[in-house]
Parts: sequence; C-alpha cells; structure tokens
Amino acid sequence: MSRNQYDVIVLGAGASGLMCAALAAQRGRKVLILEKANKIGKKILMSGGGKCNFTNLSVEPEHYISHNPHFVISALSRYTNWDFIGMVCDYGIAYEERKHGQLFTLNGAKEILAMLLNECEKTGLVSIKTDAEVKSVQSVSEQHFQTITTMGVFDSESVVVSTGGLSIPTLGGSGIGYDIAKKFGHAIYPTRAGLVPFTFSDQFKEVTTRLSGNAVDATLSNDLNSFTEALLFTHRGLSGPSSLQLSNYWDVGQRFNINFLPYLDLHVLFKTKKLSHAKSLLRTLLIEHLPKSVVLELQALIWADVAETALGNISDEKLEQIASRLHTFEVKPSGTEGYRTAEVTLGGVDTTEISSKTMESKKQKGLYFIGEVLDVSGHLGGYNFQWAWASAYAAAQYA
Repeated sequence: MSRNQYDVIVLGAGASGLMCAALAAQRGRKVLILEKANKIGKKILMSGGGKCNFTNLSVEPEHYISHNPHFVISALSRYTNWDFIGMVCDYGIAYEERKHGQLFTLNGAKEILAMLLNECEKTGLVSIKTDAEVKSVQSVSEQHFQTITTMGVFDSESVVVSTGGLSIPTLGGSGIGYDIAKKFGHAIYPTRAGLVPFTFSDQFKEVTTRLSGNAVDATLSNDLNSFTEALLFTHRGLSGPSSLQLSNYWDVGQRFNINFLPYLDLHVLFKTKKLSHAKSLLRTLLIEHLPKSVVLELQALIWADVAETALGNISDEKLEQIASRLHTFEVKPSGTEGYRTAEVTLGGVDTTEISSKTMESKKQKGLYFIGEVLDVSGHLGGYNFQWAWASAYAAAQYA
C-alpha cells in the first residue's frame, strides 16, 4: 500500500470539503481530498434543480435546526453570505434572487463547482482522489493520523470529516462520518431524512395521486412551525417548498394542518358572497382562487352534501365549518420519501463536543467536523450551503 504524507486530509469532495481544502491550502497546507464517488461535487451539481441555491440574502441562526442552537452563530458571523457572494462576483458568475432571498446561479451549478475547483488549484497544494472509499481513520500519535482507504493508507497531521449525511445515497451519502465520530468517542444524535416530501397511504393518497402536478400556495403548520410557500401534489403525497420545510419539524405518527387559502379570510368572503351572489355555488366562488381540479377534490372531501346548493341556501353555521376546514385541513402522512430524495440529514455529531470557533473535536486534537455530518440542518433556501461555506472556513483557519 502506498503511503503519502499530507498536512490535512479532507474526507469528502462536496461543498464543505472543497471549500475547506481550498482555504487550508491558501494557508500553505498540503491537502488531500478523498472522495468515495467517481466524480466530485455531485450534490452541488444537482442542487436547486441544477441551478444551485448557493446562499440567501438573509442568514440568521433561527434558519438552522440543532440540539445546540447557539453553535452556528460563531461560524456564520465569521464567514457570511456576503463573503461567499463576493467570491461569486469575483468569478463573474451571474445569479438571480428568487423568493425569500434565495440566490441561484443563472447558468448552472457547474459554475459554482468550477469556482471551488479553481480555488483548490490556485496554490498547487490540493490533490483530489475519487473512487477512494474511506474505511477508517486512526490516530497513530499526536498530530499523526492514518486514513485507510480502498486506494491505500494516507498519513496526515489533521483530518477534516466533511462526508455529509445519509441523504441521497446515489450521490455518495453515507454514514462513514458518524462511524469516525463514534470511534473517537463522540455522541451522535439519531438521524432522519429532512427537507423531504411526505407520503400517504390513506384516502388522501388517492386525492394527491389524482391531483399530481398541481401546485397551490398554502400554509403547512403544526405545533412547532409554519411555512407559507408552494405546495405540490405528487403521485405519492405532498412535496414543494412548504412540505419540505415542515418535514424538518415532523415525525411519524404526527398530523399537520394545511391552510389552502392563507391570504384570504374565507369566513368573511363566504358571508359577503352569500349576500351578493346568493345563487352561486361554493365551487364557482373558490375556482377564482384555486385550480378547478383542487376545488373539486376539496368539495368531495368537505362539502359534498351541499355541493349543488346555492350559497344563499347554505346556513351560516355550515359555511363557517367549510371555511374552517379549508383553513385548517388536517392530514396524517404515513411517512416521508426518506433519504432517497431528502435534501438533508437531521441529527448527527453532537456539537457540544465540537469547538464552535475551530470545528475541532474536543475529544481528539487534529480531528475536525464540518457541514452536514454535524447536528446542524438548515431550512430550504441556500442555508445548508451557507453552513457548508461557513463551517469550512472556520476549520480551514486551524486544520
């Protein structure tokens, strides 16, 4: 087996790994990136529908989920969204702002990957090996690690674990980062799929299947959070930004509410239209605000008994009930689509055992954890990329 000596070995050539390698090399460190997949940056390339939502105009700690919510503050304040936007501008990468401050490339995620690669190549100190699956990491002595891979054994002073989580295994997601953390005595919070579509197995699944492809602006809410964004019906259940966001705050067996018309007060609307359009049917009124197919499905579920009754002949009490159901329609998913389509992994390495300043393990000098492997998950909207850049920057100053 070949042996090579490096200052830093970075495990994983995703967003955080490439960023960390480039920045560490700029400090004069000789860096090796080991990537298990056959290509680097696969998740970057498919993110944001291939357009890469690389950060957000507004990044705050409350956009992140962690058992230790204060952990993100230090790194996010030292490498901000504006720092990354500055680099994007330096490279002349065209981008656009979409809803909720989300920033996307205009010409594709490949430009972000090319930028990170160029940053790695600048110094001539970064080597990248693909198809290099890490089997284990061992601490031989202080400031001496051996990383055992399918391509041989590599020696380094420090190791940065940027292996990501379990989401989208076809793009290289695996649990090796958690295994390494456990080996060095770290606690791991249970992991589950995050930013993931909901699935159903009850009568509502038949509804979502029939409505597949339809999208409405809706509010999805439970006791923990509420999101008003596009809701997409699929063959398997519910997707779209509002569903993905709420999935981070949902667990199996729980219910949540859908407000199909969050921008209207239906109680007032129904009362007003009962006076001015007494002969109209309820569905005629609602088709002005929702797709006809969605209205017809909701009609069958909520007001089938008065579907053909003119507004003027429906009691105020009944209209109140219908309005309430449309604003708080309760559903109970059977589950989610799981890691196969999840954008992030919730849970991970307990951050109370990691330095928020350096990302170094408090249990093993020279061992660092960055990005998704940590118990830090961002909301949809560029926040997970910003965490990748910020945590990578923090570790790169010390690794």
